[in-house]
Amino acid sequence: MDKKIDGQIYSQMIMGGASVLGSHSGEVDDLNVFPIPDGDTGTNMLQTIEGGASVDGGEIDLSKESNRIAEAMLLNARGNSGVILSQFFAGIAKGLEGVHEADVDALIKAFKSGVESAYKSVFKPTEGTILTVMREATQLASESDAKTPEEFFDSFIRAAEESLIHTPDLLPVLKKAGVVDSGGAGLIYIIKGMRRALAGESFEINEKKAEKAEELDLDAFDENSVLEFGYCTELLLRLQNAKTNIEGFEVSTIISYLETIGDSIVAVKNGSIVKIHVHTMTPDKVLAFCQQFGEFLKIKIENMSLQHNNTTLPDNEELTTHIEKELSELGIVAVANGEGIKQAFLEMGANVIVDGGQSMNPSTEDFLNAFDEAHSRKILVFPNNSNIILAAQQAASIYKKSEVRVVNSKTIGDGYAALSMLDVESGDIDSIAEDCEMAMDGVLTAEISQCVRNAEFDEISVSIGDYIGFMGKNILSCAKERLEATLKTIDQLNLKEHEICIVIRGEDSTDEECEEIEKHISKNYPRAEVFFIDGGQHIYSYIIVAE
Repeated sequence: MDKKIDGQIYSQMIMGGASVLGSHSGEVDDLNVFPIPDGDTGTNMLQTIEGGASVDGGEIDLSKESNRIAEAMLLNARGNSGVILSQFFAGIAKGLEGVHEADVDALIKAFKSGVESAYKSVFKPTEGTILTVMREATQLASESDAKTPEEFFDSFIRAAEESLIHTPDLLPVLKKAGVVDSGGAGLIYIIKGMRRALAGESFEINEKKAEKAEELDLDAFDENSVLEFGYCTELLLRLQNAKTNIEGFEVSTIISYLETIGDSIVAVKNGSIVKIHVHTMTPDKVLAFCQQFGEFLKIKIENMSLQHNNTTLPDNEELTTHIEKELSELGIVAVANGEGIKQAFLEMGANVIVDGGQSMNPSTEDFLNAFDEAHSRKILVFPNNSNIILAAQQAASIYKKSEVRVVNSKTIGDGYAALSMLDVESGDIDSIAEDCEMAMDGVLTAEISQCVRNAEFDEISVSIGDYIGFMGKNILSCAKERLEATLKTIDQLNLKEHEICIVIRGEDSTDEECEEIEKHISKNYPRAEVFFIDGGQHIYSYIIVAE
C-alpha cells in the first residue's frame, strides 16, 4: 500500500525541513549578492519555518495540521524570502483543505496552490529567485509520473537543483556576483529535510538554538524600586475539552479581558493552542483567567524594568492599559537599527521603533505587536529596508484594529526624508502615505561596508578586506581604506545636484574620518549642507543620504 501523508507525518516533515536548513543556513546566508556581512536569507527562512515546526504535531488530520503550521509560519515570517516561503506553505495548506491524508495527486494540487500563493505575495515577481525554483520544480515533479509521495519529492528535489543552477541566467545580478539564488538554495534544503522525514528519519526542534540567555542587571530593580513598566507576559495555552468547546472557542474572549488589564496584546489561536502576549501589571490575573479554558504549555514572565534600557519607547513612556490610554489619530511605526538612528526617528515623530534592519529583519508578528503598541486609529509604517517591506505588508493585511498603510521606504535615507517632511494636516492616511512616497523621490542612499569574499562586479574587482560603497544593486567605489571608499562614494552621488547631505556614522566610524568627510564635502560641494548623525548601526560604517 502506498504511503500517504497525514497531519502527524507532515508535522515531522516540517521539523525535518527546519532541521536540515538549520544545518546549512549559514551557507545560504553567504550566497549574498554583495560580498559584505549582511546576508540573511538563510536566517530569515529558518526562523520562518521554525515557527511552523514549533506547532505541536498532535493533529492527525492533514488539512487541520497544515493550516495550523501555515498560520504559525505567517506570524514568524521575516524578510522577503521568509514571507514568500510562508505564503508557499499557506498555499499548500489551502490546497490541502478537506484532505485528511495526501497521496501524490493531493500533493501536486497542494504544491501548485503553494506556487500560486507565493507569486501573488509579490507585487512584481522576479524570475531567477526562489519563485522560479519552486515553480519549475513543482511543474516538473507534477509531470514526472511519480506514483508515491516519496517519488514526488525526489523529482521535486532533482528539478529544483537543476532550476537553481540556472538562476544566474535569469537574474544578471546573480551572474555578476557569481552566486546562485539564496532563497532557492534554502528551499531545496527544506524540501530535502522533508523528504528525509518522510523516509522515517526522526527530527527534534532545538528550541534553545536561537535563544541565548540575556544577561540581566538584577540591581536595576532593587529592594526600594517601584514597579513602573509591568511584566512582559507570554503564554502557550492548550485548550481543554473538559473546560471549553475548542472548535467554537473565540480568541476574542481572551483579548477582550486582556484589554482591561494590559497593553501590547497579541492572541492567536492555532487549533487547540493559543499563543498570548501582553504587557501587564498583574500577570497573575492573566494566568487565572486563561486557565479557565485550558492548561499552560509554556509561561514566560519578565520584569520590564530590567530591560527598560533596551526598550524602543522614549524614556518617559509608562505602561498604560488600553482602557486608560485613548486611541491617537495617527501612529507611526519605523524600523531602525542603531541607537542613534532610533532616537532620530523618535525625534521626528515615530511612536514605535521596531528593532531591525539588514541581517536582523523583524517578523510579521513583530509588526503586529508594534501596531498594538502604536494604539492608533491609523498607522503609517516605514520599513526602511527593501527586504522588510513584504513582512510589513503581510502584517498590515492581517491587522484589523486600525487602518495601516505601508510606505515603501527601501532605505534609512528614504524613511528619514519622508519623516522630515511629514504633513498630517489632511488627516487622510492615503494622501499622507502618497506624500511620503513623493518626499522620497530623488533621495539617494549609499552605504559603506567591508568585503568578506572576493568578487567581480562589471569592471570592479573586490577582495576580502576591501571597503565598498554601493547604492541599491550598484557598486559605486572600492578601496583598501574606509575613508577613501567613503569619499569616492560621495563623489559618485554628485552632490552638486543636492542641497543636503546626511552622514550617518556606524559603530566603527571615527571622529578623524568624519572631519575629513566634512572637509571634502565643504570644499567640493559648497552648496550642500552636511549633517552628521551618530547612528551606531552595525555592518555599514557610513550611510550617506543625499536630499
